[in-house]
Amino acid sequence: MATSVFPEGFLWGGALAANQCEGAWNVGGKGLTVADCATYKPHVDPKDYKAQVGMTSEQVAAAVASDDEHEYPRRHGNDFYHHYEEDLDLCQEMGFKTLRVSIQWARLYPTGTEDEPLQEGIDFYRRLFEAMRARDIEPLVTLHHYEQPLALTDLYGGWYDRAVIDYFVRYAKTCFAEFGDLVKYWLTFNEIDSVFRHCFTTIGLLLDRYPADKHEEIIYQSVHNQFVASALATKALHEMVPDAAMGCMLTRTLVYPLDCNPQNMLLAQRENRENYFYSDVQVLGQYPAWVKRYWAKKGIHVDMGLDDEAILACYPVDFISFSYYQSVVDSIDADKREKVGGNLTTGVKNPYLPTSDWGWQMDPDGLHYSLIDMWDRYHLPLFIVENGLGAHDTVESDGRINDDYRIDYFRGHIAAIGAAIDDGVDVMGYTPWGCIDCVSMSTCQMSKRYGFVYVDLDDDGRGTYARSRKKSFYWYQQVVESNGAELDGPFEYPAPADDPGPEES
Repeated sequence: MATSVFPEGFLWGGALAANQCEGAWNVGGKGLTVADCATYKPHVDPKDYKAQVGMTSEQVAAAVASDDEHEYPRRHGNDFYHHYEEDLDLCQEMGFKTLRVSIQWARLYPTGTEDEPLQEGIDFYRRLFEAMRARDIEPLVTLHHYEQPLALTDLYGGWYDRAVIDYFVRYAKTCFAEFGDLVKYWLTFNEIDSVFRHCFTTIGLLLDRYPADKHEEIIYQSVHNQFVASALATKALHEMVPDAAMGCMLTRTLVYPLDCNPQNMLLAQRENRENYFYSDVQVLGQYPAWVKRYWAKKGIHVDMGLDDEAILACYPVDFISFSYYQSVVDSIDADKREKVGGNLTTGVKNPYLPTSDWGWQMDPDGLHYSLIDMWDRYHLPLFIVENGLGAHDTVESDGRINDDYRIDYFRGHIAAIGAAIDDGVDVMGYTPWGCIDCVSMSTCQMSKRYGFVYVDLDDDGRGTYARSRKKSFYWYQQVVESNGAELDGPFEYPAPADDPGPEES
């Protein structure tokens, strides 16, 4: 076996989000969330991210009045709520050291404002984390992954009102008290930088309720409230579970200049700087000077409590997690050039990169670049908690799913992580996105599959929900077993008829 550059104890695993996999949207007293309003949009242009995730008050009212699971597919997900034991067996079989999941705030506090949490919700997540521990799988838990209680939108305008800070901190403290003996690694807000790309999903904000000239100020106010909530949750975790660690979570939207034109270089630098704003505040504990200057020039007022900046400074996160799917290119004449889109971002087409079925540019070297850049900027452990390839998978006549394209994608990105580690970067772990097929975030499709495990469910909600192993399942199993050393070695892909299935735990 080849020698691995990955450190002993590297956290190999996969990632899921409750709002895309759990289902059981109306079970156990759970309240409606912003995710329960997301509609099936299979034909939306991937370059038009506003059409993918934009939301109006009228659309939300229609969602509240409906119990339809076809129009709102995240309400059924892949039914992880009822299949989690089977799914964890499959994760254990692959050798997972960790699994990233999230807690639905509304499964504990249906509107976010109740005095006491629902015991049924607590019991479900406790069973889940105990089942993970029984399989030697370390839980990595996101507190706020695009699934905040919908009621907070009507009551407070989402995160625009500071009152939501206290409700979130109470929810977080409930999680630490109930699950702190089972969960060591926590994340506060998933892709907190996405507030401008999809503010309803991220901060529960319906912009049609506010004057257009105030939208930017309102979004900045909302994300400031999340920064404070993140710091206070970190403080609570350190006090309540001293051996636990809190991370932030960023979408790493790496931007390249189209060429060495100094104007293009400056443009890319500015956009990368804007991306880092969100991690700068949570890691360095203060607002970058350029942000405050920008606010002053634009006349943007962000209401800060007397202690807010001191709270940010005192309670930074312990590690940095991020998603990485692709890089983008920008140019001062971008309006004249061919565009591509993916992960709710758009950019100029990069002629050196291939694209996925959904037009996302695939760039493993960009992950290597990002890891070095983030390590040099922050000198904190890094955790790649989302990375993957959404693609059409075909079930062959013999039951096999030969997803060599996915293996190729992961081979390149895992090699890039190894190269960054060899360059001195401290990387904690790697959890590929959607390790078990789930409903996609932007268009709510099942046919946009990311997993090592296939779920028998189509875009219309038809199927048995049965799980089966793809070819990539056995490849990734070998990668984990070799601690990243065996990316090219041969492995056996048994026919489903010969596959014994997961062992009983």
